[in-house]
Amino acid sequence: MPALLGFLIGGVVDQVVRARRNPGSENGGESRQSFQDIFEYYTQQTRRYDFPTQLLALSAYMMKSDGKVVKSELNFVKSFLAQQFGNQFNTSHLQTLKHFLGAPSIPIDQICMDICMRARVEIRIQLLHYLFGIAQSDGQVSEQEITTLQYLANLLQVPPMDFRSVQGMFKQNLNADYEILGIDESAADDEVKKAYRQMAVRYHPDKVTSLGEEYQKGAKEKFQRIQEAYDNIKKARGL
Repeated sequence: MPALLGFLIGGVVDQVVRARRNPGSENGGESRQSFQDIFEYYTQQTRRYDFPTQLLALSAYMMKSDGKVVKSELNFVKSFLAQQFGNQFNTSHLQTLKHFLGAPSIPIDQICMDICMRARVEIRIQLLHYLFGIAQSDGQVSEQEITTLQYLANLLQVPPMDFRSVQGMFKQNLNADYEILGIDESAADDEVKKAYRQMAVRYHPDKVTSLGEEYQKGAKEKFQRIQEAYDNIKKARGL
């Protein structure tokens, strides 16, 4: 099984998209697939797989956002899939990912609309956290990737406050700690405490107990990061 997965991952690398495309645009002539082809493929797949297919399509869209797919991104997604699907994880998931990676475009508007109809906001925020993880897997989040993440967050109807908070979790400085709590550095001490309580409730891991192990792990990491941000601010302010 590991050898077969490695072979499929290698095949995905060969499908790397070199030219940057604007969100939702088509890539002129790089593939024989048309937008209609990939839309029909998505429709057929979701009849069988539903949310996993949506997750794989989002993953591929994020991976291609800066014009290249790198090994660290592939490894990150593969690890997430293995954790999320457990014993149900198989080569069909990677084949679906490969199909989306090789497509000239992905019906991302329809996919995000479908997700919004079926998933509450806590789950969509967790999806955004996962997409940030893909972007940072190579060591940094580029400006182009930030643009794509903002675009996807809008389509997924993630509130701006939550986008800012999740983005702050991928930074390491005091300003990021304020971003995580959704406040400015000029906020009064009482505002800091209030923001911490609100975020602690909003991002509590119990919100995603119905999801797979990897989602729960991500929720716990976010919750811990909120606690760390609050502790850092209290220390800096001498509270």
